[in-house]
Amino acid sequence: MKNTPTFRWSCLAVSLLLVSLCAVSGQALESQPETFAGPPPSTLLPNHKVNPEILLWTNGAPGSEGKIEEARYRVVGNRLILSNIHKPSITVYLPPEEVATGAAVVVIPGGGFRSNWITHEGYRVADWLASHGIAAFVLKYRLERDLGSDYSTLEHSLADAQRAIRTVRSRASEWSVDPERVGVIGFSAGGVLSGLAATHFDKPVNNRIDTIDNQSAKPAFVGLVYGSPFGSSSSWNAEIRKDMPPVFLIAGGNDRIAEAYPEIYQQLRAVGVSAELHLYAGVGHGFGIQPKNSPAVAGWIDRFYEWLFTQGLL
Repeated sequence: MKNTPTFRWSCLAVSLLLVSLCAVSGQALESQPETFAGPPPSTLLPNHKVNPEILLWTNGAPGSEGKIEEARYRVVGNRLILSNIHKPSITVYLPPEEVATGAAVVVIPGGGFRSNWITHEGYRVADWLASHGIAAFVLKYRLERDLGSDYSTLEHSLADAQRAIRTVRSRASEWSVDPERVGVIGFSAGGVLSGLAATHFDKPVNNRIDTIDNQSAKPAFVGLVYGSPFGSSSSWNAEIRKDMPPVFLIAGGNDRIAEAYPEIYQQLRAVGVSAELHLYAGVGHGFGIQPKNSPAVAGWIDRFYEWLFTQGLL
């Protein structure tokens, strides 16, 4: 955009995120249990009578033609991890009518672009948000670094995130959502994807399918939870733009990505983007919502809720 100030994410920030993502992914791979095809255990899934899973493209996602395999899953503790994703979807969490605020969030789990850690960075987050009046939609997206994958983050994962935002807006009346208050929150690699959605919202739709593609893909707000919009490919070319939505940054102080967050915060402020930053001392990567979280970081989602309120989004 002409005369629009932009700042490149620093090389330091890129390096830190890569180290963080690779470390998490490496640890997961070293201890990875066997993966399985077919439906995961029902005890690890939301109640689909209440929380239906909706395909983002009913006749198949552009770029996944001919790929009919179902997602694979593995279980780590009480957490469900998905891979081999060819049918991107959202799982719907709607708040009780008496507490609904009209705000909505697309929740994007992490997993190093190898998998979706969809329990503690997806379902639990969405359940909390819905119980506090915010409609939530957990995104299952295609993965660039999955075994044998020919997907790309910019071409396919970002398209999934943007289609999710557009889908929520297209069904805003049905879900009692204000289409002007649909945002995203992402974790680790999902934070990268959330940031890309916040900076590439004017990327044209290459495979226009239906009227859903006419909806805006610009999120009303973006939460970056131990992840930011940069990564392993220089073609991602993420930039801070002055027309970005408000940004919420949060990470553990022991997470290497946290070292870059103050700089990112300052760059956001420099171009006039509203931003808030939280760093938790003694906390590492990947906390999400888990019973084992320390009291210090367990309240991070309350801070996100309070930030939405101060932004006038509730």
